[in-house]
Amino acid sequence: MTSIAEGGFWRGRRVLVTGHTGFKGSWLCALLLRRGARVAGIALPPETTPSLWALLPYGAHVEQRLVDLRDRDGIGAAIGALRPQTIFHLAAQSLVRRGYAEPVETYATNVMGTLHLLEAARSCAALESTVVVTSDKVYADRPSEDGYTEDARLGGADPYAGSKAAAELVVETYRTAFFSAPGSPKIATARAGNVVGGGDFALDRLLPDAYRAFAAGSILTIRRPDAIRPWQHVLDPLHGYLRIAEAAAGGGAGFDAYNFGPDRTADVRSVVERFLRTLGAGAPFAIRVAASPEHETAVLAVDSARAHADLGWRPRWATETAVDAAAAWYRDFHGGEPAERLVERDLDAYAG
Repeated sequence: MTSIAEGGFWRGRRVLVTGHTGFKGSWLCALLLRRGARVAGIALPPETTPSLWALLPYGAHVEQRLVDLRDRDGIGAAIGALRPQTIFHLAAQSLVRRGYAEPVETYATNVMGTLHLLEAARSCAALESTVVVTSDKVYADRPSEDGYTEDARLGGADPYAGSKAAAELVVETYRTAFFSAPGSPKIATARAGNVVGGGDFALDRLLPDAYRAFAAGSILTIRRPDAIRPWQHVLDPLHGYLRIAEAAAGGGAGFDAYNFGPDRTADVRSVVERFLRTLGAGAPFAIRVAASPEHETAVLAVDSARAHADLGWRPRWATETAVDAAAAWYRDFHGGEPAERLVERDLDAYAG
């Protein structure tokens, strides 16, 4: 299926990306700008040094406003001024271990921040659709061989997962209470699997940690080598988010939530070892296992059949391709290639 994004849907469209200075937000801005959208962003300054957003030149093409999601008045003023037709809500506290260290801040950002955004959206007459990005970790920890479907019970055994599940309930409440009348803007949530790709420099994420260990010549410490996760390249779920907004505008997107994940899962050790080989670390690379006391689910997989059938979406890159592309990005970045050129290279390869 050819995305209508490739046929001009996004050209000239006013799009707001919250969290545009983050890893996924930076890639989404690159994708939307390539489609000809008029992109605005609401976010805090990048939290990492380096950061993908700071390395890219897209700031000159994105109308940016530095606003904390917890600032209700600031969010309302920004949306009122920007008048977006489509909102992609990516801004969040997105790290599991930071959620344990800062549970109140995590809930404040992920739950109240989403509430502030939707409350402001109620007054935006131009708005047509909103895609709220949560997580594959919103499901209660009851793994199934075929993966969680969107109708599985929501839960959260850690503060990050719980805050994202609570954000899902906020969206459901606002959809029913305020966005259910004919002609109202459409709101859907997107639950993506573990995302990898070049330019992620966050702490306590597998591939960024592996890149830092490689660059420093130090030992890589991992927590759960046997944990199973749905690894996918960042461009796969981002295209899914676009499909939701496109379908909503055309009267489609018949469901309220969509999973986006790869066709199969892989364990942490095999993913990081492949990444390091492609990165050029050689073998054997020193890896140390240091178990963490915090709970994290042992097996996580999502069923994306709804997105396949309803949106015509399928992952284009297998997990191995996604990991290799991420490793090549970091390898060439470490070798001095500009981040912009590497992002454009992956966008071209994915489109081809």
